[in-house]
Amino acid sequence: MRVPLTPLDFLERARRLFGPLDAVVDRELRLTYTEFADRAHRLAHAVVARGCRPGDRVAWLGGNTHELLEAYYGVVLAGCVLTPLNVRLAAPELQFILDDCEPALLVVHPAFAGVAESLAPARRLDIGPDYEEALAAAPSTSFDPGDVDEDAVCELFYTSGTTGQPKGAMLTHRALATHAVDSALTNGLTHRDVVLHTIPLFHVNGWGTPHYVTALGARHVMIERFDAADVLRLVETERVTRLFLVPTMATALLEHPAVVTTDASSLSQVSIGGAPSSPELLARLERALGCDVICGYGLTEASPTLTRSIPTRGADDRTVEERRAVRATTGQPIIGVDLRVLGDDGVEVPWDGEAVGEICARSNHVMAGYWRQPDESAAALAGGWLHTGDLATVDHDGFVTIVDRRKDVIVSGGENISSVQVEHALCTHPAVLEAAVVGVVDDRWGQVPRAFVALRAGASATEAELIDWVRERLAHFKAPKRVDVLPELPKSGTGKIEKARLREDHP
Repeated sequence: MRVPLTPLDFLERARRLFGPLDAVVDRELRLTYTEFADRAHRLAHAVVARGCRPGDRVAWLGGNTHELLEAYYGVVLAGCVLTPLNVRLAAPELQFILDDCEPALLVVHPAFAGVAESLAPARRLDIGPDYEEALAAAPSTSFDPGDVDEDAVCELFYTSGTTGQPKGAMLTHRALATHAVDSALTNGLTHRDVVLHTIPLFHVNGWGTPHYVTALGARHVMIERFDAADVLRLVETERVTRLFLVPTMATALLEHPAVVTTDASSLSQVSIGGAPSSPELLARLERALGCDVICGYGLTEASPTLTRSIPTRGADDRTVEERRAVRATTGQPIIGVDLRVLGDDGVEVPWDGEAVGEICARSNHVMAGYWRQPDESAAALAGGWLHTGDLATVDHDGFVTIVDRRKDVIVSGGENISSVQVEHALCTHPAVLEAAVVGVVDDRWGQVPRAFVALRAGASATEAELIDWVRERLAHFKAPKRVDVLPELPKSGTGKIEKARLREDHP
């Protein structure tokens, strides 16, 4: 008998095999897997009681709390489509997404009650007494989801909208189930792992983990929003083994004074994604936390993970610096992903570490398409490949390294300049905390690089000094022609530096 693939099986497995063990830690609250599963099933009953029907979208406005973790299973048990919202969006941006997906229910955490007042969903459920009363009133019996169609959409995640309005990526039961299994195998997670959910669960780096952590019976540790002090405290007190970060989070941890006194000996691995990282950042993290640091890559449309930079046996005889350089790459495709870097002619580029092409992927993890956007879906999935828009090279061992987003490559005097490469060069300066580089129009060269930097506390650096610093490390034409020093760089809800805002705010 063929059994459909669905992440719902992970919750049932955890309930049956790991029932009395700790499942979720959220501030003072600790739930066993029996309690976690019971609350998820009660949520399914409550969602149906509020008029939601199979296929309806349930939007969720809240941070990383146990309630959102319950929704990963409860909303899907009810046959509905979970749609977590980016909590850092402004009300008009949230309204655009709500108008697009037309949710039957909006669940709101108290921290976002104010912004929710200006939104107009059909129904609303507030986390707090209302939410708990709804669960308490729900039947105690398990919710029967009936026959599950593995190709049905069960989660809808919206892209960041950096190249236009956000688009809803439709993720199916099959995509999420296979992604969880393939990620757990690639990363080598086990039942004894403790995962701190530092990445927002509405973000590409965050939502894959709730499935495989549950499937393995490992322990979830929730943190509502990223705070360096809280992360370091939880690593020590909860004996966290796995930490997932974006580069700005990694930098915040390194800059926090508690990093030198925190007992991080439980950590087995830190994974950085969301933006390319330099070997220097990895080295600093490894020295501070005492564990290996790797990089990963994925995107909303891929459920999300495509690669991990886990060194193979071929790197065993290399120096520490050489192995770290491997871990700083974008990585090799994870199990279940066929990833190629294709040139403009559609042919795979040579594995020479120099030829640049677009990352394209085929996998069970890839989205079914964009919500109500058939033309955009056809373009993104043309030829049976997911076209990511990310440009990369491949070395002789098959390790991919992103050099830039296609839209961020700077073409100056006929030469391509990688904004990522210039950013990494700037960040090696001892005064620079973080940097972003964009292309600006130039009458002579067409485009030239312009940099924005934030400096470390108490540090100073002049524009001329920073430009010379880059010139000493890269070809002169790659050095920024202008450097703006800002108090801080604008970031999205996922911690990424927003280059679009820099362009708009600093014409």
